[in-house]
Amino acid sequence: MAQPLRFRYSPESWSEQRVRREILQPLRSNIGARAVSPEYEIGADWTTHRFEMKNGDVALFAHSGDDAYWMGNTETPSSLWRTDKFGWDEVPYHVSRWAQRELLATLYENDPWLADYPYISWFFLPVFMSKDGRESTRAFFREHAAGFPDAGRRETTRFFEEFLQTGVLDEYRHVMSGKLGTSDHVDRVRMSAAMGEFIAAKILTDADYEIVPEIEVTTGHSLDFRAKDGETNRLVEVTRPQPPQNRSAAGPVAAVRDTAETKTNGQLAKHGGGATLFVDCSSFRDDNWAAVRGEQPDVRHRPAVVYRARPNGHVEGYRKGSVPIELDDAIDFFD
Repeated sequence: MAQPLRFRYSPESWSEQRVRREILQPLRSNIGARAVSPEYEIGADWTTHRFEMKNGDVALFAHSGDDAYWMGNTETPSSLWRTDKFGWDEVPYHVSRWAQRELLATLYENDPWLADYPYISWFFLPVFMSKDGRESTRAFFREHAAGFPDAGRRETTRFFEEFLQTGVLDEYRHVMSGKLGTSDHVDRVRMSAAMGEFIAAKILTDADYEIVPEIEVTTGHSLDFRAKDGETNRLVEVTRPQPPQNRSAAGPVAAVRDTAETKTNGQLAKHGGGATLFVDCSSFRDDNWAAVRGEQPDVRHRPAVVYRARPNGHVEGYRKGSVPIELDDAIDFFD
């Protein structure tokens, strides 16, 4: 599976003739590439190139002096195979900004409705324009409401747009956007679980905690978040039960119990305790959630928070054990 888009860096001098010989001609022979004029100016002393393929792939190349950067959701020319990869914030600003503007223009041409959500477009650009995942990731928002049941794409996309606008995850854009994956098909269960981490991040942020994702622990595993404020420094792990209609468990209560047990007996058991478990039931429809709300099943790990978020921003749930994170400002508890 291809990875989210990153830049390849070539510490060499590139002339126009070399670009045509070592980039354009091989791509033209292999996949029908053509050179087109970039839509945007880059500024400074950079020279830019844009290549479009018959299959819809696009590639960008910028060079100045002995520095050159390549980015594309297509095959990489052999002349760039042994180059190092860098993230969006690790390359010169002019290069990153230019590539972003070029790719956003292509994104909006293919999915114009995303233009109403500029922050989501920017945040998920590395997967929205990835080689394998560009169709599936956009379709997940467009056709599957980003994992929310009984909701439309616009209200669910607005939910995540408003959260991402806070900027709390900007520093972790690559790792967090990459959680959506670059599969060539929509895996709604896995993608919904990934968005469950964004919902958890929103809950913790709404509760006035500073969050850091992907915390490595001594067992060699990573837990989803560290939540910090002036008095608290706690680890949080998130799990998201599948809706009962998508699994073999006998009903929503069993779905919650079984999913939490899998997480408890696996990653959390190896960690040895101390983490708060978030059980995100946001994939549940109203009737399934009503059953969970009525019974408030134990989840075999304490402390734990079981909740369901809706795209209007309302979150409700219950707690098990003494939860060391103050969440009353973010969750409407009924326990």
